[in-house]
Formats: sequence, C-alpha cells, structure tokens
Amino acid sequence: MLQLRQILVPVDFTETSDSALSYAVELARKFDASITVMHAYQIPVYGFPEGAYITTAEMAAQISNAAQMRLDAILESQKVAGVPMVGLLRDGVAWEEANNVAREIKADLIIIGTHGRRGLARALLGSVAENVIRTAKIPVLVIHGPRDEHGH
Repeated sequence: MLQLRQILVPVDFTETSDSALSYAVELARKFDASITVMHAYQIPVYGFPEGAYITTAEMAAQISNAAQMRLDAILESQKVAGVPMVGLLRDGVAWEEANNVAREIKADLIIIGTHGRRGLARALLGSVAENVIRTAKIPVLVIHGPRDEHGH
C-alpha cells in the first residue's frame, strides 16, 4: 500500500511552484499527509586574484530574510487549506538541498514544478527539477508550469 505521510515541495516563488504546491495540498488532503515547503538559495561569493573569497554578512542576511519572508507568506496563504505544513530555508544548491531535506524528513514524495524552458535558457539555467528527478531516491511528481512557446 502506498504510504504518503510526508510530501516535500521545493519552491522558487514562481507561478510554477505555486501550481506544484496546490497539487501537493490536494494530495495531502486525500492521504492525510503533511507538507514541507522548502526554498534553497545560494549566497553569491566573489573571488579575488589572490584567492580570497568574500561575501558580505549583510548581503547574506538580506537574501536570507527576503527568502524567509516569501516562505512565510506562502505558509500563511495556505493556512486555510487545513493541511499540516512547515517551511524550511536552506543555503545551498537547490537540487542537492532538496535531496538532503527529503532524506531528513523521510519524505515519501517530492512534488516539483518545472518551467518547461527550451533551448538556451534551459542550458544556461540547468533545471533544478531535472536534477532532482535524476538523483532523488524517492518518487518525484513533476508539475509543468506555463510553457513558453516562443523560446523567449
């Protein structure tokens, strides 16, 4: 029997991750499951010729605070859904952190939105969803966001 107790939804604060979360909420309701909403961000680090790396603590705090506010807003907007939901903020590579969190919370399923970008945009951005699908140890449900047909 399929056990769905813990669903992980990595978000990037786009319409696409909103769709993934809505889907997760419907599923969580049916299975009486909990949802962990996570966002991973990376602090930019600047390199200098002498090999020193620097990132300002202030910048790191700003990025972290902005992400936390957006995560809190998502949780707040979903309260009416009546599904147990927690938010997690991680500093790191998004797909790696998704796998780490999935392991930590013993997730049964990852639901992730994909942007359906094509061509150059996709090559440059690399796809978080694609990496999660390739490396996750548990099932991944992919929700397609609005596709950009014009390749812009």
